[in-house]
Amino acid sequence: MTAPAFLDEADVDHPGWRRFALSDPTRFNTLLGDMRYRIDGAFARVRMTPEHRHSNLRDHVHGGALLGFIDVSLFAATRGFGLIVAGTAVTLDLNTQFIGGARIGEAIEAQVEVLKETGRLIFLRGLVVQGEDEARIAAFSATIRKPART
Repeated sequence: MTAPAFLDEADVDHPGWRRFALSDPTRFNTLLGDMRYRIDGAFARVRMTPEHRHSNLRDHVHGGALLGFIDVSLFAATRGFGLIVAGTAVTLDLNTQFIGGARIGEAIEAQVEVLKETGRLIFLRGLVVQGEDEARIAAFSATIRKPART
């Protein structure tokens, strides 16, 4: 029997949150570091804490790291909502507007909302925020194609 592709388990260090990671540490997602999520009503909240390796020369979070975080957040959110289980769903499009710089060493949060689900597609939108005041870092919208039924 093969190991599941994802680890999706209660995070004992952060009550109410779930730890979300690939079980294979050699995959891209692990570059983002520890990620966790929780469902709050109509929104999934997905968090990571950016490190120096995620920084640009201005000592903010690099735009590529933010895009990677947003993309992985889409899948954490849809898994959290019970819309996908398998690991073979794909991002069809991801539109992002960068609004402000994100600080290194302080958690960022993607607040993800499902707009609509069809037979094969999931339409989502959200914001990336940081800090107690939830300063807006980026806005995004995306479409995921669910895995083929086997």
